[in-house]
Amino acid sequence: MNADAFRQLYDYHFAENRKIWQHVIHLPYQQFVQEVNYSLGSVRNQIVHLMNVDEVWFCELLGIEPPAPYQPADIDDRAAIRARWDSVEQMMRGYLAGLRDNMLFDQPIREPVEDRNLMVWQVLIHVVNHGTDHRAQILRILYDFGLKTTSQDFIFYVYDRSLGLNMSD
Repeated sequence: MNADAFRQLYDYHFAENRKIWQHVIHLPYQQFVQEVNYSLGSVRNQIVHLMNVDEVWFCELLGIEPPAPYQPADIDDRAAIRARWDSVEQMMRGYLAGLRDNMLFDQPIREPVEDRNLMVWQVLIHVVNHGTDHRAQILRILYDFGLKTTSQDFIFYVYDRSLGLNMSD
């Protein structure tokens, strides 16, 4: 386990988020906000949740106060959502650029109390795993809307890059 491996894992995370977004920008508004009787509901709700959770965990790692989470009903403009998500991604990339192997076992989180014993590597894995879970839920919604979806398997991301195909972006 080393910092470079986590940077690669997060490159995958960001690439998969962008793949999802390529579907989302083409959804009619009604489908973007359509309530779904599962998990967090609409595609919009899922995306805003992903963005909020990524931001909160990385603010915790950075030792800064997270901003108030966006409420899905307050942010319907996809351009505004994408701009905010890009900002969150840049903050995450900044943290990851400074990540060193010896930091992976640090326990930087002070609040909430139940998270105090979490090591950096555990938080980093959790955030990617959480993203995979919600992207899978979004992919299912998109499939139900009649869109053709693709796999988000990490290994296919690795294969694409090792062959120079970059088909996952």
